[in-house]
Amino acid sequence: MGCWRVPGPVLALLLLLCPPPWAACPAACRCSPAEVDCSKQGLREVPWSLSTNTSTLWLGYNFITVLGPRSFPPLPGLRLLSLAHNRLELIHSQALLGLGALQQLDLSHNHLTVLTPETFLPLTSLATLNLGSNRLGELEPGVLGALPQLQALLLQDNPWVCSCGILPLWRWLSHNREKVQEKSLLLCRVPEQLNKYPIMAFGDESFRHCQDTLLAPQHYITFFIIGPFSFIASIFFCTFLGSLAVFYHSLRRDSHCWRRP
Repeated sequence: MGCWRVPGPVLALLLLLCPPPWAACPAACRCSPAEVDCSKQGLREVPWSLSTNTSTLWLGYNFITVLGPRSFPPLPGLRLLSLAHNRLELIHSQALLGLGALQQLDLSHNHLTVLTPETFLPLTSLATLNLGSNRLGELEPGVLGALPQLQALLLQDNPWVCSCGILPLWRWLSHNREKVQEKSLLLCRVPEQLNKYPIMAFGDESFRHCQDTLLAPQHYITFFIIGPFSFIASIFFCTFLGSLAVFYHSLRRDSHCWRRP
């Protein structure tokens, strides 16, 4: 019995209509060409079975609390990622590896309290970052310095602590006013007397008392090195002075004995 052969054009058409299994849509998501919508699915982690040609990924309104190391599969074409309205408390420093083409990142309406510069180092193309409605009291300047292409930043509705610790962030904001969106909503929460005071309204004189108290890390390293050496040197110096005093008194006693009748 002869074998039935499928003509080449028909086979190509079947392959187009039936994509390979590795490009399948995650079970809890809705997919269209290059876009994956996993919103409101009760997810606690990022789906791993994502097509490499995904350019838009919606993960909002889920229950994701932590982004661990390499939380995402390699997505070289991803341009927009939304994690808004989750319960994010921690983003590992290697959580966003493989997302170098990302241009828009929405982390708003989460529980973030701390961010490190290493977290955003892989995002060399990021232009828009939304950190609004989190629990941030301070923000290291290195976090924003790690985003060379950043054009739009949203920081509203965070409990900002307006003390000397916010000075680095205030300096960055002052030099990048055109990048800060919703400036009027960037308000102090602590201390109480500055509650709802606009951070952008501060001037240089507001932080004048902080200039002498804020030290760079290299200053602390210098103090750590010099401190022990100074202590040891002081011991040797005191010992030397004590020896001189003892020697001097010995000479006086001996000379007194020689002059005695």
